[in-house]
Amino acid sequence: MKRAISIILAMSILFAFPYSTYAKENKEIEVKSSILMNIDTGEVIKENNAYEHLSPASVTKLMSILLILEAIDSGKIKLTDEVAATQTAVSKGGSQIWLEVGEKMSVNDLFKAVVIASANDACTLLGEYVAGSDSAFVDMMNQRVKTLGLKNSHFENCTGLDDEITNHYSCAYDLAVIAKEIMKHKLILKYSTVWLDSLRGGKTELNNTNKLINKYNGMTGLKTGTTSNAGFCLCATATRDNISFVSVVLGAKTSDDRFDLTRELLDYGFANYKLETIKIGSSKIKDIKVKGGEIKSIKPTYSQTQKVLLPKNSEKISYKYSFKKEVKAPIKKGDSLGKIEVFSSNKKISTVELKSDKNIKSVSFLYIFKKMINNI
Repeated sequence: MKRAISIILAMSILFAFPYSTYAKENKEIEVKSSILMNIDTGEVIKENNAYEHLSPASVTKLMSILLILEAIDSGKIKLTDEVAATQTAVSKGGSQIWLEVGEKMSVNDLFKAVVIASANDACTLLGEYVAGSDSAFVDMMNQRVKTLGLKNSHFENCTGLDDEITNHYSCAYDLAVIAKEIMKHKLILKYSTVWLDSLRGGKTELNNTNKLINKYNGMTGLKTGTTSNAGFCLCATATRDNISFVSVVLGAKTSDDRFDLTRELLDYGFANYKLETIKIGSSKIKDIKVKGGEIKSIKPTYSQTQKVLLPKNSEKISYKYSFKKEVKAPIKKGDSLGKIEVFSSNKKISTVELKSDKNIKSVSFLYIFKKMINNI
């Protein structure tokens, strides 16, 4: 009898662990909103309630980070600039590096604290340095939202602290677009891929709030956020085999949930999609006659860097070229001269516009007269 009981217990233990792991890996993760977007093309791969207005917590700092990067890249501020801490910056709560009023720190170190450790005091101070004041920086954030064509974001501060604000919101889609814009600035990788660092000669330790940085293959960033109102949030970017994705998770119930769903979304992107470069046959682009123009023919131009996102099992890309036989002057730079349709698996996946790269005036009496004089 004892032997039978022992066997039953052993079998129970043996099968309990595989069952537990399976249940965890296949659990349904509940979040308020999520999205998976290809960074290279901006295409949305998966989305769940991606346009709802929600508190983004410290994921708000994506817009702050974008404006700071733009200020650095434009030369408005330099990484070596020393900035003295203000009372406004020092008074911020939440995550911080405990700046003291008057303490000087370089833009490089402050930005490091923002990206790696989500420091609210450092973010506020950099915002003041870029725009002149905290409120002016928030105005810049909302203006940049408009220039990006985003319609579901409005910010009241640069940090994401949401305990004393009433009209501060964003959505998964808008945050993914902002992250996509950030990744155009290669400088961000100097900070967003760092797991551990320090300030003040090693006295202040910085630990990346994104625990996937040293655990997920290809992870390049980007920003976590947590408040009681927002729940657990994460915007993550990753690159493998020359293809990049951004995922946004808002309103997860636990910290593990936001990381688990992020892995799931990014894994789906890398497992199912590939990035192809559109390769135009330049020899197939023919000159087009210009009727009544000072120039008698023109060769269409096109963008040579276009890329398309395709399912991994899709067929080879094919092209259909369509040209105008003749165009009538005057011609303006940018006028359409034809198109190239791009197909895969019998489906049109993109269109490349063929355009004029110059202005061509119509022939005038003065032009003809000058030609006659030159010939004489």
